[in-house]
Amino acid sequence: MKKLTSETLRQLYLQFFKSKGHAVIPSASLIPENDPTVLFTTAGMHPLVPYLLGEKHPAGNRLCDVQKCVRTGDIDEVGDSSHCTFFEMLGNWSLGDYFKEKMIPWSFEFLTSPEYLGIPVKDIAVTCFAGDKDCPKDEESAKLWRECGILPENIYFLPKSGNWWGPAGTTGPCGPDTEMHVIRNHAEADKLGEYDFEKAPAGTFLEIWNDVFMQYNKTAEGSYEPLRQKNVDTGMGLERTLCILNGKSSVYETDIFEKAIQSIEKLTGRKYGESEEITRAFRVVLDHVRTATFMLGDVKGIAPSNTDQGYILRRIIRRAVRFGRNIGLPQGSLSKISATIIDKYAEVYPELVKNSGRVYEELEKEENKFSKTLQQGIREFDKVVSALPAGGVIDGVTAFHLYDTYGFPVEITGEMAREKGMTVDAKGYEAAYAEHQAKSRAGSEQKFACGLADHKELTTNLHTATHLLHAALKKVCSPDIEQRGSNITEERLRFDFNFARKLTPEEVAEVERLINEQISLDIPVVMREMTLEQAKAEGFTGLFESKYGEKVKTYSIGEFSKEICGGPHAEKTGLLGKFKIAKQENVSAGVKRIKAILTK
Repeated sequence: MKKLTSETLRQLYLQFFKSKGHAVIPSASLIPENDPTVLFTTAGMHPLVPYLLGEKHPAGNRLCDVQKCVRTGDIDEVGDSSHCTFFEMLGNWSLGDYFKEKMIPWSFEFLTSPEYLGIPVKDIAVTCFAGDKDCPKDEESAKLWRECGILPENIYFLPKSGNWWGPAGTTGPCGPDTEMHVIRNHAEADKLGEYDFEKAPAGTFLEIWNDVFMQYNKTAEGSYEPLRQKNVDTGMGLERTLCILNGKSSVYETDIFEKAIQSIEKLTGRKYGESEEITRAFRVVLDHVRTATFMLGDVKGIAPSNTDQGYILRRIIRRAVRFGRNIGLPQGSLSKISATIIDKYAEVYPELVKNSGRVYEELEKEENKFSKTLQQGIREFDKVVSALPAGGVIDGVTAFHLYDTYGFPVEITGEMAREKGMTVDAKGYEAAYAEHQAKSRAGSEQKFACGLADHKELTTNLHTATHLLHAALKKVCSPDIEQRGSNITEERLRFDFNFARKLTPEEVAEVERLINEQISLDIPVVMREMTLEQAKAEGFTGLFESKYGEKVKTYSIGEFSKEICGGPHAEKTGLLGKFKIAKQENVSAGVKRIKAILTK
């Protein structure tokens, strides 16, 4: 198989699918667009959900990209050979165009052709859906793999738990998938029957790619109906694929982290690999600094805080600081390591370079803030555990005290407790935290209840209102104002934008007046597709540099608002009701947040 750099692998993948008629689209932001159900983009398909459900994509029905992703569900596993919180997903999609008959031969070609990855056919195993009472066995995929050349004994069948995707909620598009694995231990693989894949010892196989075939719709009654628009959604992890191709034992030993490792070695005088404990600390710092760099450097860059994405970012930075101290990383080092990350990704993700000042500033600020209390907090933690018996439990009030006084996220306290063979009373912590919140934010949970909107019309209207808000802010406060993020729930909209201060009462009143004036005029919301160049020429606003493809959707509300956007939108402004700004907040230096509501 070929030994490739990260740059070459990205180029090869996109080049391959471009040759198959796919439009290359840029990576979307790490911060999902108007989706309160998740904090970060977790997979390549996430930004494309509306198009997988039938909406027309401006770039066509064959797409491919390299998508930035963040998953923190396995954060405690970071430090082993493969887990990362940030990763890049190579993906391609068919939106109602081709299906298994094209995707499986293309997958085989990309994996085995000497022009691409060049993996020997004998070293590839695949899994397919075994079938159950709901849906039949996926013999079609298995037949296509055999016709391509995959050895019959290397084709395995798994139940829904292993070879089925979706739906994302309780109902919706779903279907079987087929996974591709590199065989790492032929002696063990040869012992397995076609239904024995899950019985293989750890390390026998390593997954490299997954093709999802969305061909069913799960109904509210629990039945599976064939979809009219069948989609293909694939995902190949860049870091893991690099690891396999280059014969490395860990994703951290690929070219992606090479310069960052050298930076940490220089800063600490320690060597990556000198011991298991040192290696784990290196990996946690490497992963977390990279993730924090991408969060801070995103076009919708966030800042550390005590809620939502900002809380995850704060936890990641503080975890990096704690593990950094274990290897003697001096205070102020995170921004130096981040600089090597930005240099590595500069050509692929230019927004990191553009926003590097913000990245370094926020890293240094958060590191300094936590460093001041870190040692004091560790001493307090040690006092607590020394008074407990072996295997004891840290009570919730104490865990909250460590958070409230010393800035220890409860997850860090839990991690430190596990290292001592102890646990934290999670329910007790939640109760202490809830009591604290109730004292300082009485009633706010009713005003701004969060969660997935059940009424599409309400969220659609609120999203349309963000366009009016954006335009009004430009008119009242500054034409240089740009959106830095938004979030919509059933109850309210949240809009982040670059501005040095909060709005004055007079500015708030004028923004509300302008928006409600546009609502009272009952103006149609007009959607047009056009090239990016045409949109720029006609004065449409949007995050041009990294989100949109060559053709884009534009939405105009008279001459008042003109934006590039993916939707959804109300048909006319008269449907919105009355607009009112409910709250202003500071997000970070130079970024402000408005929460607003619509009433009848």
